[in-house]
Amino acid sequence: NCNPETVSTDYDTSDRLYFEPLTTEDVLNVLAAERPHRVIVSLGGQTPLNLAKGLEENGVRIIGTSPKNIELAEDRKFFAKLLDDLKLNQAPSGTALNEQEALVIAQSIGFPVLVRPSFTLGGSGGGIAHSPEEMRLIGERGLQASPVHSVLIDFSLIGWKEYELEVMRDAKGNFVIVCAIENLDPMGMHTGDWITVAPAQTLTDKEYQIMRNASIAILREIGVDTG
Repeated sequence: NCNPETVSTDYDTSDRLYFEPLTTEDVLNVLAAERPHRVIVSLGGQTPLNLAKGLEENGVRIIGTSPKNIELAEDRKFFAKLLDDLKLNQAPSGTALNEQEALVIAQSIGFPVLVRPSFTLGGSGGGIAHSPEEMRLIGERGLQASPVHSVLIDFSLIGWKEYELEVMRDAKGNFVIVCAIENLDPMGMHTGDWITVAPAQTLTDKEYQIMRNASIAILREIGVDTG
């Protein structure tokens, strides 16, 4: 744990705390000292997601959410197909492997478009392009940021209302809906940098149930077993 602000809550639940860089090498050193039977990785937060694959490649046994499940969640093309298969609405989108493909897709969707690199759930390398010139710039940056040199281009929902649903699932398929969260301002600002309110204030019960059912369907398909 490299965040001193949260460590005060950990002494009650942890035998030991480590303040080390969160790299594969440093985590492996901790595991060598502690010799745990298993390691749990929750599906959320880019750092543990990035660590999971490297740990598995070094023989660490991971439970809960496997590196394979993480790859499914981070593969933009797969995720878009998953939503189609589940008949869930989503913005028009396309996947590009180079700058020219990215520009053609953006022009077919219509500006502004949201550009997101594949396998970077944390959002690095993405952006909103309002013109072909911006598309070339953001597209090049996104392709470089993606470890598989792929970007997903979506119709931009900037200005829409934004809600989140906090959901937990266990290995037996039980679900807990923690709460619905509403952003005070329209989409266009990263959630982690803006003000949110829980529970949601302007969400109807019908809309809430739509979000709830969609979340459960997605988690069940991806195979999230913890977190």
